[in-house]
Amino acid sequence: MKKLLCLALLISAGSIYTGNISASNKPTGKKSGNNSKDIYKKTWIDFNKNGVKDVYEDPSAPIEARIADLLSQMTLEEKTCQMATLYGSGRVLKDAWPTDGWSTEIWKDGIGNIDEQANGLGKFGSEISYPYANSVKNRHTIQRWFVEQTRLGIPVDFTNEGIRGLCHDRATMFPAQCGQGATWNKKLIREIAKVTADEAKALGYTNIYAPILDIAQDPRWGRVVESYGEDPYLVGELGKQMILGLQSEGIVATPKHFAVYSIPVGGRDGGTRTDPHVAPREMKTLYLEPFRKGIQEAGALGVMSSYNDYDGEPVSGSYHFLTEILRQQWGFKGYVVSDSEAVEFLHTKHRITPTEEEMAAQVVNAGLNIRTNFTPPQDFILPLRRAISEGKVSLHTLDQRVGEILRVKFMMGLFDNPYPGDDRRPEVVVHNATHQDVSMRAALESIVLLKNENQMLPLSKNFSKIAVIGPNAEEVKELTCRYGPANASIKTVYQGIKEYLPNAEVRYAKGCDIIDKYFPESELYNVPLDTQEQAMINEAVELAKASDVAILVLGGNEKTVREEFSRTNLDLCGRQQQLLEAVYATGKPVVLVMVDGRAATINWANKYVPAIIHAWFPGEFMGDAIAKVLFGDYNPGGRLAVTFPKSVGQIPFAFPFKPGSDSKGKVRVAGVLYPFGYGLSYTTFGYSDLKISKPVIGAQENITLSCTVKNTGKKAGDEVVQLYIRDDFSSVTTYDKVLRGFERIHLQPGEEQTVNFTLTPQDLGLWDKNNQFTVEPGSFSVMVGASSEDIRLKGSFEVQ
Repeated sequence: MKKLLCLALLISAGSIYTGNISASNKPTGKKSGNNSKDIYKKTWIDFNKNGVKDVYEDPSAPIEARIADLLSQMTLEEKTCQMATLYGSGRVLKDAWPTDGWSTEIWKDGIGNIDEQANGLGKFGSEISYPYANSVKNRHTIQRWFVEQTRLGIPVDFTNEGIRGLCHDRATMFPAQCGQGATWNKKLIREIAKVTADEAKALGYTNIYAPILDIAQDPRWGRVVESYGEDPYLVGELGKQMILGLQSEGIVATPKHFAVYSIPVGGRDGGTRTDPHVAPREMKTLYLEPFRKGIQEAGALGVMSSYNDYDGEPVSGSYHFLTEILRQQWGFKGYVVSDSEAVEFLHTKHRITPTEEEMAAQVVNAGLNIRTNFTPPQDFILPLRRAISEGKVSLHTLDQRVGEILRVKFMMGLFDNPYPGDDRRPEVVVHNATHQDVSMRAALESIVLLKNENQMLPLSKNFSKIAVIGPNAEEVKELTCRYGPANASIKTVYQGIKEYLPNAEVRYAKGCDIIDKYFPESELYNVPLDTQEQAMINEAVELAKASDVAILVLGGNEKTVREEFSRTNLDLCGRQQQLLEAVYATGKPVVLVMVDGRAATINWANKYVPAIIHAWFPGEFMGDAIAKVLFGDYNPGGRLAVTFPKSVGQIPFAFPFKPGSDSKGKVRVAGVLYPFGYGLSYTTFGYSDLKISKPVIGAQENITLSCTVKNTGKKAGDEVVQLYIRDDFSSVTTYDKVLRGFERIHLQPGEEQTVNFTLTPQDLGLWDKNNQFTVEPGSFSVMVGASSEDIRLKGSFEVQ
């Protein structure tokens, strides 16, 4: 049944673009390069310019027949060209527009995809990316070259990033995925996906490299900022909504990085990219589960393979991962693209293939379809051709890999309309007011209230003098991620508060930089403040003394947390701790706003600072959202999607926990700083009336549960109701509790709501000692609450 559902989803996703070329996109008056024939017919395109409607050109023909017909006409050169990426925007593709020289380049025989073309990044910047119509026309012109000037006219798949909004110049920017995870809101993630897809469609992109489905079990990891969280169920459920949202709008979703990628090896992952040392059962239970859900349940048509090896076998060259798991076990129907340089790592870093020919052969035989790197495509295509000529890759395997690429191109409708996008008025869609509203809501919902001693928050709007202090208070540049929109209009915290309280005197002092000039060595021993650093702190202290309240905006940014920026310490970077303590010592009320992409060991702040909120990286409406939360026009309802440890010495230390994994000790710190699922509110909520549909079920049955949640306070607010279960006794050691349901609900004061959950055999199962996924008989405990440690209701049922 699941396979049929998956296939139905795939077919549905592939049917979005079917139909004739729209009037606005049809390149009227354009002639092909062969005999000046007009290849654009009323209901089809003569891609091979032979004047006959071939099967692959017939929109009414079955996709498999179209694939077979096209493959039968392709040469070895044309097939291998489909198996490479051409990086755009001046990175590898140096020309902004097609030139006569392209007829002598390797892509004269076609190319699989072109990545990030005219998106505002790279050599050309905004030259061809904005206004938006310029970008669409650029991709249309390039696509027209491939359709009209190559022998078979196979269209290009235009790929792009999209983990926090479409990676395009001035597209709508959302919170980083760590912030999206903190919303715990599946409906909101689906809305973010739709906005991203709508803007991608308007601009003519066809494949989005999103979401990231790696779980962030180690907060030292640099890309924890790009993950939904540390728990596989939470990540899988949110990622599923992103994939469904993208593909329901006709955009291919390519989740990444498959697989077991997110282990930073002691904070040294930038240089190692090696075996993560994760046991097989843990790998399947934690690290593979979000990908299984994204492929089996959401029908993702793309997958990006990762750099790392697993137990000595590089994943991008692994038949077990790319064929046995992806295609045979999960029924994956799309194509696999490598992360940049992952293929080359087999030869240069993992050193398992002594030649480039063997490198190419191994990845293709394993199941990789398209190689991506910031180097010319011929660097892979030519070794692949030699590998084929030497018999290292069979023609059958080649046809299989190319067919998988073509299947996605047919399913997304590229052979029926190669020119998606609106080259007339894309601005009606991209970054429109409705999309900005979704971004604003996402920013608000991502904010987590960590501490609110004596209800210090919300702050009074009657303060006349407010100090906004800290290196992230007026930062824009270092809060812009290369995987999100370029040139985003981020409103800073200082600007947001200043505009929010126009009658107050709101002043700013930076206080210190995010990092000091000795960082990271300065984390090993004390380095005295230099004259300039002391002056910056003194300025901040004097401002705080002259103000009614001091709002410190600290944390991290692109200088401390992003790809390859894994840390060995989770304390505040640079001089931020000295700044915090100096301002606190003034005796003025202090609020700490953390703007960061990872958990931080803010133990001193938790002990002494009365009010703390964590805003993650909220996106373009950062300043407005934080101001609304600080001054009470929005009641924060975000919840932590990651555990905050007290010390890096506790790592690995992430939810879910095995029995005894947080035991007490006489010479070590125990317990969490803030637990998974944690977050406070300006109101209170009561839980009651847990109901379990049956006391006993069969191993293949579903079971339903419900409870009542009531707003028992005086303010409207959001509660995230969390369902945890435990397999009480099992054949292998399992976790103390695992997340198996969550719902974010909004309640007015005194309002109550019944929240329903359904547990399936997939939710109850485990990988047993025989390596089989099964639901074992026995008792299951049910726990419902406001965090993984704040359990309000308990129950149980039995599986026979």
